[in-house]
Amino acid sequence: MGIYVIRVPDIGEGIAEVEVAAWHVAPGQQVKEDQPVADVMTDKATVEIPCHVNGKVLALGAAVGEMIAVGAELMRLEVEGEGNWKPESAVPDGATQTEAAPADISSNSEQKISKNSINQAQAAHKTEATTPTQRPAGQRSAVAVRKEGERPLASPSVRRRALDMGVDLRLVPGSGPAGQITHADLQAFASGSGPVLGVHPQYVERHGEEQIPVIGLRRRIAQKMQEAKRRIPHFSYVEEVDVTELELLRHKLNALHGSTRGKLTLLPFLVRAMVLALRQFPQINARYDDDAGVVTRHEAVHLGIATQTDAGLMVPVLQHAESLDLWATAAGIARLAEGAKSGKLTREELSGSTITLTSLGALGGIASTPVINHPEVAIVGVNRIVERPMLRGGQVVARQLMNLSSSFDHRVVDGMDAAQFIQAMRAVLETPALLFVD
Repeated sequence: MGIYVIRVPDIGEGIAEVEVAAWHVAPGQQVKEDQPVADVMTDKATVEIPCHVNGKVLALGAAVGEMIAVGAELMRLEVEGEGNWKPESAVPDGATQTEAAPADISSNSEQKISKNSINQAQAAHKTEATTPTQRPAGQRSAVAVRKEGERPLASPSVRRRALDMGVDLRLVPGSGPAGQITHADLQAFASGSGPVLGVHPQYVERHGEEQIPVIGLRRRIAQKMQEAKRRIPHFSYVEEVDVTELELLRHKLNALHGSTRGKLTLLPFLVRAMVLALRQFPQINARYDDDAGVVTRHEAVHLGIATQTDAGLMVPVLQHAESLDLWATAAGIARLAEGAKSGKLTREELSGSTITLTSLGALGGIASTPVINHPEVAIVGVNRIVERPMLRGGQVVARQLMNLSSSFDHRVVDGMDAAQFIQAMRAVLETPALLFVD
């Protein structure tokens, strides 16, 4: 039998370390060649690491949430034959003496994994109260809880007195006929000497806590948002857009071509409007390297589409949006959204955006202040569509209205340019025939 070491592969793009996002195996488990054993996360994407050989897992090199360097030992297996590690071999370049000692690494890794698992289990353990009341033992005795919706029996004078005293009669047991609450029962309850009804679960005091480690994608999101707010002086601009005619056009196109070319949501129209507006304002379709002091303007529109997933926020990129018609844009957005939710996007599909579009759909609210996707210089947020009355030609009419909430990097984009850019988008959206005019 021999020992086979799997190391963190060079993922490219200058990545020096990765975070262990998930383990699919455990020490003692038999694994097969090409079986996925771990997921590691870079700044761009989650990468699945396969096993290279058949064998038994001896030790894992890091716990979930820990950072590990490219080239470091990811896991160690027992295999048939000699393996790829020999006790008499020299320490590989860049490896530490500890890495060269299989027994020590196995022991240390197992201890580290075990400790981490215990800490996370303790951190995630909920200490929710389960007893019907949270009063000190011996202060009062508890009796049965009243049934759901049961109204306590009490005379008007008792109810008035309870109201004056601030006492909830649902908690006061009654000693009168059929459990009626008397003045004596109320007085005993208020003084703390009488029994108390078990509180309905809806009103139980809760004292539980849950500590959740910020790891994986959530850690990346936190770091990226903090970096963006720290480095970029944001300013926001909100404009109202009348999308009544646009919605009529969208429904008409779906009725004519939905069965053959796919249904259109609002997003493809917004993407096309943004592409057309960016031709007039190339300084907004840009990335700012503030370390080098260089702004790079892009002719290509690589549009980031902020997408909420179960794991957290991701921004897949619709490459060359300027070259896509409405249906190709819709298909591209749908493919990216599905890939984001399933975790199957590649690094290329999660990097290289030049401007970002974000939308919460029906939850979009009235206005928002989106955070710029650094190192971009602009982001446009879409708020929900609402039907509201408007004056048109002296008549009050119902119109479909929506706000665009945008944020810009004030180091690169002037306020006038930002406002004119959004107004250019508004002009196209309110006169949708312009979507098809170059």
